Order: sequence, then C-alpha cells, then structure tokens
Amino acid sequence: MTPAPIIVSALFGAEDAAWLNAARRAHFPPERNVLDAHLTLFHHLPPDVGAELKRRLSELTRNQPPPRAWIGSLRNLGRGVAYGVESPELEAIRAELADAFAPLLTPQDRAGWRPHVTIQNKVEPAAARALLAELSAGFTRRPLSIAGLAAWWYRGGPWEPLSRHMFA
Repeated sequence: MTPAPIIVSALFGAEDAAWLNAARRAHFPPERNVLDAHLTLFHHLPPDVGAELKRRLSELTRNQPPPRAWIGSLRNLGRGVAYGVESPELEAIRAELADAFAPLLTPQDRAGWRPHVTIQNKVEPAAARALLAELSAGFTRRPLSIAGLAAWWYRGGPWEPLSRHMFA
C-alpha cells in the first residue's frame, strides 16, 4: 500500500452512530456523502507515524472507560450545519496526542480544536440557515457515546481503516 496521510477520529456507540448517520443522509448532498458521520481529532498526520500512533491509541483506550461526551450545540458552518460536541475527557486525550506529535502537526491540527459532527455541508447558505433554524426549534443537549478511537488512511476518497481502539 502506498503511504498516505493519517486521520484520527472518535468512534461513536452504535445508537449514536445510527442517529448521526441518518441525520447526515437526510441533510448532506448525496453525491458528497461518502463518509459516515465522524468526529475528527486530527486531519493529517504523516504516514510514517502509523506504528507509534497505534501504540498511543491503544494505551489511551485499553482498560480506560469511554470519555463522557454530549451533543451540546448546533453550529452554522456557513454552507452547512454541525452538532457541537462537548467532552473535556476527549479534549484531554486529544491534547495528549497533540503534545506527542506536536512537531508533525499541520497548521489546521495545531489550531484550536472545535469538536463537531458535520451533518450538512456544501449547500447554499440559505439551505444551511433553514436547517439550523429547523434543528434549533427542538434542540436539547444530549449524551453522546464515544466507543473508541480510530486511525484512517486518507487517499482522496472514502477513508481506509488503519486501526480501531475501543474503550473498555
């Protein structure tokens, strides 16, 4: 396999994954919806850190309870909508990984992390505002199950699995 950049994401529990994927199918332009709903921790790590990354992800999840998390807000992305995620425990995990890989992080991954799950993107701003208004009408903060962490190869299309690490 040709080396490729690595993406790191959180994995949702089955019920939350189904709910978020349904929202994404309902609101994302179908021709652009090539991924399941996801919560990205890092957008681009160099391919040569794969073994070290897997070791660190395993250490962070093995024998550890899942981090507590919530869908805490709605976010206007301009041309889309996302659910904002709140999780001090997941933020601490990400910070530990960011420290470990600091010299290798891209500017995007060095910038402040704003955890979110995009359910609509690449639409006209008016459509995004309409969905935001629709979802805001009944929005309440809700728990979000984080089941594990995953690493993925990014080769320009759907992400290819590199490793999965489930919390105890």
